[in-house]
Amino acid sequence: MALRDVLGLYSDIDSAVAGVDKLAEVGIHREDFEVLSNAPYPEGAFGHDHTTSRIGLWPVVGACCGFAVGLLITGGTQIVYPMVTDGKPLFSIPPMVVIMYEGTMLAAVIFTVLGAIFESRLPRFTREIYDTRITDGYIGVLVHSPEDRVDSAVAAMRAAGAEDVRMADKTTEKVAQPARANRKGARA
Repeated sequence: MALRDVLGLYSDIDSAVAGVDKLAEVGIHREDFEVLSNAPYPEGAFGHDHTTSRIGLWPVVGACCGFAVGLLITGGTQIVYPMVTDGKPLFSIPPMVVIMYEGTMLAAVIFTVLGAIFESRLPRFTREIYDTRITDGYIGVLVHSPEDRVDSAVAAMRAAGAEDVRMADKTTEKVAQPARANRKGARA
């Protein structure tokens, strides 16, 4: 099914919420459009967005990986190059703990940054329709609409008070994906 992007620009939040409501009335679901703004708005300000974020999982996985690498480096070094001194144990736990802690924290921070990038769906390699007035304070509602419903999406945005409505020049083919990949932020 061919999709066409339609961007409606609103000068304030009330008219943008009205535009989102009008889109819902004509049958365009929340997962079929995005709200673009230069400022963060509270969750649910533009309707219910029931997406799950796995951002909290990234630091946990990173911490486990860092701990494992720290343990491998310290334990592996002491096994490969044993230095038995005066009958002391081969594994010296206090210095190992320091290296494992540092590896845990370093990997947790690195994985947190990578998780924030991937969960934010950055970088976007496909160029969508955009208007620079969004950075000046306008609120944009970007609808990914099937070709046969573009006119109803444009009419709904104009009826809600959109100051400008723009359409993409070309259509994109919608690729059938598994249900998991349709969620916002999900990676295949």
